[in-house]
Amino acid sequence: MMHIGVDPAQRGKVSEVFRDAAAAGLSVCRTWAFSDGGYQALQVSPGVYDERVFQALDFVVSEAKRYGIRLILTLANNFQDFGGKAQYVQWAKDAGQWVSGEDDFYTNSVVKNYYKNHIKKVLTRYNAITNVVYKDDPTIMAWELINEPRCQVDYSGKTVHAWVEEMAAYTKSIDNKHLLDIGMEGFYGDSMPEKKQYNPGYQVGTDFITSNLLNNIDFATIHAYPDVWLSGQSEADQTAWTQRWMWSHWDDASKILKKPIVFAEFGKSDKDPGFSVTERDNYMTTIYRNVYNFAKSSDGTFGGGLVWQLMAEGMENYYDGYEIILSQNPSTAGLITRQSNVMASLSQLLN
Repeated sequence: MMHIGVDPAQRGKVSEVFRDAAAAGLSVCRTWAFSDGGYQALQVSPGVYDERVFQALDFVVSEAKRYGIRLILTLANNFQDFGGKAQYVQWAKDAGQWVSGEDDFYTNSVVKNYYKNHIKKVLTRYNAITNVVYKDDPTIMAWELINEPRCQVDYSGKTVHAWVEEMAAYTKSIDNKHLLDIGMEGFYGDSMPEKKQYNPGYQVGTDFITSNLLNNIDFATIHAYPDVWLSGQSEADQTAWTQRWMWSHWDDASKILKKPIVFAEFGKSDKDPGFSVTERDNYMTTIYRNVYNFAKSSDGTFGGGLVWQLMAEGMENYYDGYEIILSQNPSTAGLITRQSNVMASLSQLLN
């Protein structure tokens, strides 16, 4: 959203996404508040920001407000898209730090200070359009520390957990009004070995339970990509696995974490073998039915689902196979609208 908004001539696409989403009843959008190094970077180098790109993020926030949509703003990326933790580590290396790999992002003090500076820069940003500082803006629902943290040098989850603990405390020291989540996919770590049976056969260096128990973390998240994580398995087996993934984390949220949980990324890629819109709609219907049933049976512990990802016409450069253009996909738009309506009705009942 921010990247598209850098060019004023393209900003109508940002408005279109919000307009179509609002028309479908969607109320929360998760989008990036980072772009580190490279093309159209927000953070050009440590502590150096491109004002044009920041103004694009201002526009994203102001348009969300205009259409009555709340934002989850993610502050960094595990992966190299838009820079990611690898860019932070490279910056430290360029500054003379000895680094052994990109997982030094979680432990190197120089890198951690670069990241803390970014947190402070975004949270204290004065929006020139709305005239509201981000940390005071109710349009922003939550901050998210990092998209899909992973750590290959420590699969136990302890390294990522120490980082989350430090960064969550720092974020809350600047802004204790907004909700905060980590950005995890939901992989279980070493603290509860009996939970590992729900992982897709491996660990990624996070501990869903331990880190989400932190007082400064307000809600948990899961993502699911069975088409990637369980590649080669049947559609039925992948869907069944996803339902178990949802159940186990909902159960954790209800009984152990005692916090809300959000299914923050799921979707179907048109690059998957045998893809069809009907298959995607069927998969989304199953996910949505589970979200609704879990939410209904636990007084709202399951807070909702965010499909990955909605786009506007003319955003082909950003397509990754999972994109949904509501105006071009009436069947998918219809089921999203129905889910929005039943979840809104449920929310009113539970409140």
